[in-house]
Amino acid sequence: MASRVMIVDDAVFMRNTLKEIFQGAGYEIAGEAANGVEAVEKYQELRPDLISMDIVMPFKNGIEATREIRKADPRAVVIICSALGQESLVTEAIEAGATDFIVKPFRPENVLQVVQKALATRA
Repeated sequence: MASRVMIVDDAVFMRNTLKEIFQGAGYEIAGEAANGVEAVEKYQELRPDLISMDIVMPFKNGIEATREIRKADPRAVVIICSALGQESLVTEAIEAGATDFIVKPFRPENVLQVVQKALATRA
C-alpha cells in the first residue's frame, strides 16, 4: 500500500508542485492544508504517514503546527519545507519535532530521498 502524504503550504503552486512529485513516485495524497491551523485539524482527521510542512504560513506557522501535531502523536513524521536563508527556522522546526527538511525550489530527487529516509525512521 502506498504511503499517504499530507501537503501543507499556503501557496497553491507549491502544493501542486509537491503533489506532482509525490504522485509521480507512487505516493497517495491524503489531503492538503493551506495553513498551520488547517494542518493540525486535518492531521487528526486523516492521520497521514508523512506531512510536508511549509515553515512560513498565515494563522499558525509550520513550527507551531509541527509542535502541536507531534505533541498529539509523537510518531508523526513531518518534513519541513523551507526557502534558502531560513536556516534558523529549520533548526527551530527540527527542535519542535520535524524529522528532516527540504529546501525550495524543490528538486524531485532530493524531495523523494528525504521522504524515503523519513518514512524509514517511522517503520
